[in-house]
Amino acid sequence: MSDKQATVGLKLLLGLFVYLSTTLVVLTALGFWWASVQFSAPGTLTETKLITIERGLGLNKIARRLETEGAINSAHIFIFGTRILGAQSDLKAGEYELKPGMSPRDIMAQLRDGKTVVRRVTIREGLTSFEIVRLLGTVEGLSGEISAIPPEGSLLPNTYDYQLKEDREQILNRLQREMSLLLVDLCHVQVDEFSSFSDLSQMECSILPDPSMPSVDKKRSLKTVNDVLTLASIVEKETGVNEERRRVAGVFINRLKKGIPLQTDPTVIYALTKGQHKNDGKGPLGRRLLKKDLDIDSPYNTYKNAGLPPGPIANPGSASIEAVLNPETHDYIYFVADGTGGHVFAKTLSEHNANVARWRKIRRQNK
Repeated sequence: MSDKQATVGLKLLLGLFVYLSTTLVVLTALGFWWASVQFSAPGTLTETKLITIERGLGLNKIARRLETEGAINSAHIFIFGTRILGAQSDLKAGEYELKPGMSPRDIMAQLRDGKTVVRRVTIREGLTSFEIVRLLGTVEGLSGEISAIPPEGSLLPNTYDYQLKEDREQILNRLQREMSLLLVDLCHVQVDEFSSFSDLSQMECSILPDPSMPSVDKKRSLKTVNDVLTLASIVEKETGVNEERRRVAGVFINRLKKGIPLQTDPTVIYALTKGQHKNDGKGPLGRRLLKKDLDIDSPYNTYKNAGLPPGPIANPGSASIEAVLNPETHDYIYFVADGTGGHVFAKTLSEHNANVARWRKIRRQNK
């Protein structure tokens, strides 16, 4: 082969190399462009879908899960886009609600930001601990069983977020922790830590002075955290009208000061049920409270025993606790329903009897 032929052959070889290299670069660029387009293109979901990503899953397994569930067309595209954006280590576990038309990029962003499904359970004020445990047992998406009924009054009613398959005991512990934190704050209890709610409930509640009602007077009636919780639970069961809570609390404070039995029906109901209220729409007893029920021999019967019952009869909300710590100052000793959801208050027995007569008339008319 002559030098000229060798030179031509070398040029052809170099040309072929350049062509192939250029083609490879172009094809790579086209592939990159196509994958980028696919990563941002609307997905295949036609309806909202809930998908759970368990803890410990890596990018590859997450991508395959999404592909299997029909959320994306290609696990490879999802992996490609996620790696390009450097988010492969940021995808978070949890339950996700994926919307129709979400692109792989949208799904990646949702998992990266941890925008999981928000599940909520509302624990309303005035439920007993038995009722709260029963309610949590019916909440969809929770797991596990609750082993024991917590102390009455130890759970703070509120609306709580929870994750899919979160343990019911953990939710219950959160309710108790929130009540403990609230009481430590409102009662100004000086503690570093306490071993149980029972320890906290026996601590003295240091109530801040109120210009309209000296703190020494309030302390005479309510000394411990348990006292505060007990009266707050009674207020909670007696009125659902927020504007009345401080006034109702003031009535009971006045009775405690004068040594007059509280004479409140909810305490008798608790004495009869021990908090295990019926759930059939006919009230906690499954019937109306009868006159003979007021004779039950129980420390919770505030018709037969003066002073506070031994402990709470329900789990009060923060508003009732605050009302008890800052009751309205007045001379009212009695109150009865007014037929509109609220109550009418009286300073004397004769006034109260007249109010009761009006209430009975209203009740007969509404039958």
